[in-house]
Amino acid sequence: MRLSDLRGRHVAVWGAGREGRAAVIAIAAHGPADLVAVDDSANFLTLPWEGPLAAAAPLVTGEDGFARLAAADIVVRSPGVPNTHPWMLELRRRAVPVTQGSALWMADHADRTVGVTGSKGKSTTSSLISHLLTAMDRPNVFGGNIGVPLLDLPEAELYVLELSSYQCADLTDSPRVAVVTALFPEHLDAHGGEREYYRDKLNLLAHGPHTVVVNGADPRLALELGDRAAVRAGSSDTTHVASGPDGAPWFHLRDTPLFPRAVLPLVGRHNEGNLCVALAVLDALGVDVVARKDSLAVAVAEFQGLAHRLTEIPDPSGLTFVDDTLATSPYAAMHAIDAYEGRPLTVIVGGTDRGLDYTPLREHLAERDITVIGIPDSGPRIVEALAGLPAVRTESAEDLVAAVGLARKLTPAGGVVLLSPAAPSYGRFRNFEHRSEVFAQAVTDTAR
Repeated sequence: MRLSDLRGRHVAVWGAGREGRAAVIAIAAHGPADLVAVDDSANFLTLPWEGPLAAAAPLVTGEDGFARLAAADIVVRSPGVPNTHPWMLELRRRAVPVTQGSALWMADHADRTVGVTGSKGKSTTSSLISHLLTAMDRPNVFGGNIGVPLLDLPEAELYVLELSSYQCADLTDSPRVAVVTALFPEHLDAHGGEREYYRDKLNLLAHGPHTVVVNGADPRLALELGDRAAVRAGSSDTTHVASGPDGAPWFHLRDTPLFPRAVLPLVGRHNEGNLCVALAVLDALGVDVVARKDSLAVAVAEFQGLAHRLTEIPDPSGLTFVDDTLATSPYAAMHAIDAYEGRPLTVIVGGTDRGLDYTPLREHLAERDITVIGIPDSGPRIVEALAGLPAVRTESAEDLVAAVGLARKLTPAGGVVLLSPAAPSYGRFRNFEHRSEVFAQAVTDTAR
């Protein structure tokens, strides 16, 4: 289904956040017979619905919204509306067509798109791909889950998109190059279970992509893909890290050394894998990676990484504060913790409680000397899961600001205070950027 197919139809947009707002403006331009917006979760964090939005579509809130959804020819849901929402289940039962703005956009742009998803690494990998393509004289537009709804993107010859599992779920067209960085249980409450999550995530690959590029070192991803044809980055027949001419680790394309690992400014082995995937995508798009290896090395060295992903905040105390608010699962937090191995570490965890199993985090920290501070909502449950580990010290704080103040007291000089929450931001914050803002402000305020 394309945006143009909505002309003359009765359309309901479900969600009044960033994605819902973009959908209303885009759909209104295509002449629907009727357009309404529905928000069943309005609260003190909700932004005003006014101006062009209100002119394009009235906003219905609360329980009255379901009747408007059920009466529509097409429902366009925001990615934040879970598959398990009772209204979603009833709409499916009534056979009301449900799609997303991402799916509407992809129907018109798939052949010009690199789409990147993954339980971990999709933000950094998609950003790397966009950055390196630009350096290789391949201009592109970057957007998606990183903060720019697809329906807000300008027209371009090439797109690089970060796509969440929610955005992938309703796609009926795959991007030309479909990329998957990692796979582990995430967002189970929204998808309905582990199998449903994998199904929705891998829907990115289900509609005829020209090329599939994956992280070949990820065991769950390998299991789910089976013998499907794919470029498996990290293996010796494509991009990987191995000993180079000087005996140090180098990035390679097959048997050709490209540049030293030390060129990449990002910490952590997981970021080595992200760059391997990015380089494999460039190779698949026809960039002569070997011939342009020196220019690529310069571009890699200049890559600054993403805000909210292992972003270090300067502090006069000598402590290193690190914003990793995008780490919304225990597995992502484990990677972040590994990146600071060997330094005194306090990690702040907790956020929206989606009922995740924190046993993997407990197992990962079994031999670690670390301080963990739990904040609502899931923080107390994470702290409880870590009980009894001999070198893990646990504390609780009433909110993120209090946790930063407590971390200053508990972290030894020269140590690291890491916000890697292993949970999303919804409920107490507008979005992940808001959580980052609160963290950064708390670092500043407690330094006084």
